Amino acid sequence: MYGKKLFTSLLAGAVLLGLTSLSLASDKSLMMATTTSTDNTGLLEYLIPHFEKETGVALKWTATGTGKALKLGQNCDVDVLLVHAPPAEKAYIEKGYGKDRREIMYNDFVIIGPGSDPAGIIGKNISDALAAVRSHTAPFMSRGDDSGTNKKEKLLWKNAGIALPDKESWYIQTGQGMLATINVAQEKKGYTMTDRGTYIKYQDSQGGNALLKVLVEGDKILLNQYSVLTLDPANCPKAKYDLALKFSHWMASEAAQKLIGDFRLLGQKLFIPNAK
Repeated sequence: MYGKKLFTSLLAGAVLLGLTSLSLASDKSLMMATTTSTDNTGLLEYLIPHFEKETGVALKWTATGTGKALKLGQNCDVDVLLVHAPPAEKAYIEKGYGKDRREIMYNDFVIIGPGSDPAGIIGKNISDALAAVRSHTAPFMSRGDDSGTNKKEKLLWKNAGIALPDKESWYIQTGQGMLATINVAQEKKGYTMTDRGTYIKYQDSQGGNALLKVLVEGDKILLNQYSVLTLDPANCPKAKYDLALKFSHWMASEAAQKLIGDFRLLGQKLFIPNAK
């Protein structure tokens, strides 16, 4: 009888220890919402194993447009955000949804299109290029998904003094991520706006000889800043704020910044580290 009770006690203890270990393991995990470009380019698959090894924190992510990523944070469905729409991010923090916005890296937006350039936009500034696309009614692919890229594109039409041509037949809203939208633009021999990192990934997928070329680049407004945001505990008390902050600190660390700077395809940098 005594042996049976001892065995039962030991078994119960082992189960409790196992559950406790499982609970501790689950507590050392993060769920992140991020933009498609950090996923499509392969940056996260390259970076995150280093983060997990150095911190012991497991990180999973869902890649979507920045607008949807911010909504996931607002609804407390994730623990941390990696996004690229600074005006929307700052408004998000002011509304009490996010905290601790930290700039991590950047690249730039470019307008790409067929080498034949039927609208004649090559070398133009961004406003003149969009005006030329409209006057030639050349096919233009928009993500149309409230992503950071889509938010920037809408701003560029506005700055050019052109009403968003979302009712025009030549303006095609794909509702898809960046790589998928580039592929639609290639199929229709049209134009689109993309971040440079995803364009380089597209180039790489085409064996370095992509049909769509960079035609417009370099305007100051085309800067594409990426930042990590934690969630405000007042809005999401169950979000893992301490671990999210640890991820933010790690992304800004000298080691992570070097990893970001070293990440290349076709010999080109996809992102430029700029954490302060």
